[in-house]
This record gives sequence, C-alpha cells and structure tokens, in this order.
Amino acid sequence: MTGADLDAVHALEQRLFPEDAWPRDAFVAELSQPQTRKYWVAEVDGEIVGYCGMMCVLPIADVQTIAVVPEQEGHGIGSALLTGLIEEARDRGARDVLLEVRADNPRAQALYERFGFRRIHVRPRYYKGGVDAVIMQLELTGPEPS
Repeated sequence: MTGADLDAVHALEQRLFPEDAWPRDAFVAELSQPQTRKYWVAEVDGEIVGYCGMMCVLPIADVQTIAVVPEQEGHGIGSALLTGLIEEARDRGARDVLLEVRADNPRAQALYERFGFRRIHVRPRYYKGGVDAVIMQLELTGPEPS
C-alpha cells in the first residue's frame, strides 16, 4: 500500500466497515511508520479489492486490518493477504501474531482458524453496537531469529 492507494482504500474501508471505519488519517499515520508497520493491497484488473496491515513490535505482530470486497470473497484473496502478514511477522522475528475479530463474523474467524489461530480472549462490547471482539493468537514456529 502506498499513499496513492489511500483514496481507494479509504472508500473500501467506509463501505466494508461502516460502523468501525478508520479515518483516512489513520492510514496515513500507519504508512508513515514503516519500521513497525506494513500494509498491502490486493488488486484484480487494476482495481483494489482488498487490503491488510500489521504492526510488529517484537515479540508480537498485530493484524491491524484485513478486508476483501464481498464480490471477491472465496477467491483466495483473504488467504493471500493473511499469508503475507504471517510471513512478514516471521521475517521480522515475531513469536506471535494477534488479531481481533468481530464475534458476529464467523467467516473471518473460520479463515483465521484454518491458519492455526486460536481464540484466547473475548473483549465484551468492543465494537460499536455492542459486539464483542474475539482475540485470536497464532504462535509462530521455526528457526529463532538471529
């Protein structure tokens, strides 16, 4: 993701998360911190159809956002974005990847579980409208960072 993507990403953010949308300035702030942040977009035929981002402050990486337009769900875009996040976290030396997901979003929870995330906590009424957040964790394995 670059600054040139922000208008499209922000429009998608408002469409996909009308109650919880990040302001455009939040994306600007995230992109200004490459030492601890990394963001990607997914495109189909030159159009942004998904995006994601993470923060990594060792030993933990945190999925800040991940989204795919409904018209492209089921085509592997979310899996590709999540794979990139996990690989980046591992490359940066993180031991764990954490994320928060709405309790009323079983499709996203199923995706995370397929990748090995497990539920570790619930934050009651975290999202607007009183929806709980399910906190999930993926323990990264493999060689220790040097």
